[in-house]
Amino acid sequence: CPKCGTFEIMGSKEELHERAVAGWQEFEGHSPHRPWIDDVKIRCQGCGEEVSRIKDVGNPWLDAGIVPYSTLHYRTDHAYWQEWFPADFVTESFPGQFRNWFYSMLVMSTVLENTPPFKTLFGFATLMGEDGTPMHKSKGNLVVFDDAAQRVGSDTMRWLYTNHNPEQNLSFPRVPTNEDMEKSKQTGLPVRLSEKWMQVRKTLDKIWNVYWFFVTYANIDQFNPAQHQLPVEQRSELDRWILSELQLTIREVTNGLEHYDTVKPSETLQDFLDDLSNWYLRRSRERIWASGLEQDKVAAYLTLYECLTTLITLMAPFTPFVTEELYQNLVKSVNEQAPMSVHLSDWPQVQENVIDQKLTNETHLVMRVVGLGRAAREKAQIKVRQPLNALYVRVPNMDEEEALTRLKEQVLEELNIKQLELMSNDSNMLAYTLKPQVKVMGPKYGPLVQKILAVIKGLDEHSVQVAAQQLEQTGSFFLAVDGKELELTRNEVDVASTARPGFVTAEERGYIVALETTITPELRNEGLIRDLTHYIQDMRKRAGFNIEDHIGVALYTDDVKLANMFVDYQQEIASEVLASNLLVSISQRDYPSFEETYREQISPTSVKKLESYTIEVVLGKL
Repeated sequence: CPKCGTFEIMGSKEELHERAVAGWQEFEGHSPHRPWIDDVKIRCQGCGEEVSRIKDVGNPWLDAGIVPYSTLHYRTDHAYWQEWFPADFVTESFPGQFRNWFYSMLVMSTVLENTPPFKTLFGFATLMGEDGTPMHKSKGNLVVFDDAAQRVGSDTMRWLYTNHNPEQNLSFPRVPTNEDMEKSKQTGLPVRLSEKWMQVRKTLDKIWNVYWFFVTYANIDQFNPAQHQLPVEQRSELDRWILSELQLTIREVTNGLEHYDTVKPSETLQDFLDDLSNWYLRRSRERIWASGLEQDKVAAYLTLYECLTTLITLMAPFTPFVTEELYQNLVKSVNEQAPMSVHLSDWPQVQENVIDQKLTNETHLVMRVVGLGRAAREKAQIKVRQPLNALYVRVPNMDEEEALTRLKEQVLEELNIKQLELMSNDSNMLAYTLKPQVKVMGPKYGPLVQKILAVIKGLDEHSVQVAAQQLEQTGSFFLAVDGKELELTRNEVDVASTARPGFVTAEERGYIVALETTITPELRNEGLIRDLTHYIQDMRKRAGFNIEDHIGVALYTDDVKLANMFVDYQQEIASEVLASNLLVSISQRDYPSFEETYREQISPTSVKKLESYTIEVVLGKL
């Protein structure tokens, strides 16, 4: 009031209406802002003078800061306010809101109730353009949401966000432009996404591929999960392992989301999907390809179904659209009583009795050895389809030696190896080299470093081997230098191992494999047969055969030895390519008993080669 200095705060629009003595008709129907609010007059309670609003404008963030009170009927229905206050979760961009909305909410709540207005406050960094600079239309790096959602996919965008550390700015990857879309229409070719988007979509592609595999073969076998039950304890070790991993995944994802963390859960989901696709599914294919519906095949189907349906529920908060699509086909189509949407389903609960930590550890051991074996094959440039004679393995402890001995068949199958042997610590298969880390040793040993280097250089082969094995097993070894017994650690002396002639090694944190690379004539022949069956499988796809189609195959070659080898492996070839009729001949006049539908030639000049041989391959549907 300009006359007596009294000022008042209106607590609501209703209170302002009750106090108004002029201007309400002009204000009615408008928001409480200029110019309409300036028409309203009230009577000063101090002196009775007619007064208007104070012309000064406060920080508008104070208006946002009072939201936890003004929108929850703090003054008129305190019980209702207490029911909803404080907020469970508040989130906004941290750089912009730290001193604005977050601050004003905290200050206002401190003044009114001396308590924070939220239980959890989540601030994230800034979304930038592809070049790492702020998005601006004038700079040409602004991405319109609708364009990105349509051209990249909403779930792909969500998966990008949930995998990103919110503390760091995110450079939004390039989105296909209008020119890219027009070019795609003209050429009929799909729009090519950037490498970053392709990397993000790998997870979504992988779950779709696992889903496709299950649906394809379940339909062929007319398998209905609602019609089968099999207790976990009656299933194979492979089934029990992936179900144990599933329970651990449920636990990790649930714990992360309960703490408002999306990064760790999304990493856990990706790890499980890798295990499901790259290990479980690959090792279960032969079971699912088997004829009939025996118990082991039913167990594989049920296990894969349970993993898929649980996985899509866990992924639903991250990728709501693709998981809904999978849910409708996997769950709703076979169970009319199921919730109408994956987003209305119960959250998975951990089944502690299904977790088998020992089995998990043992399977991860096998996977680690297989990974090292593949690395050794890659180093030797020998593909997995080429069988090899032996793999020698060293693991850090006796428990793992026992487990690997029991589970070695899995390693042999995965690596296409005939035998696996454990390497003893005194094995002479590996040659070791000690590599002193001078920069690490210098500050500790000073002038003594040069003498240490000289002593290490003078060690004989046996002493080097003993020192290397001690470093691998205990993390240190003792060395006599200038009359002193020094303990050198793995940080100070690194160990490198090389294979004896005829072997290739790979190692990781104390785990070592040595792969025998000699290829005998017998092994070479087996490799040729595997290459041939792989080629025929590709031909089946190019010829347009369905997965379940039984076919006829005719192999023509003028090499008598090669033809005889095909005859020797006739049963294996037929089984792999689903051939009920297989003809091997050195004469093109020897016509097959089936009608030819597709023909290709393998030759030294073709894209697909089988060493220096020329083979005519004929396929026909039976």
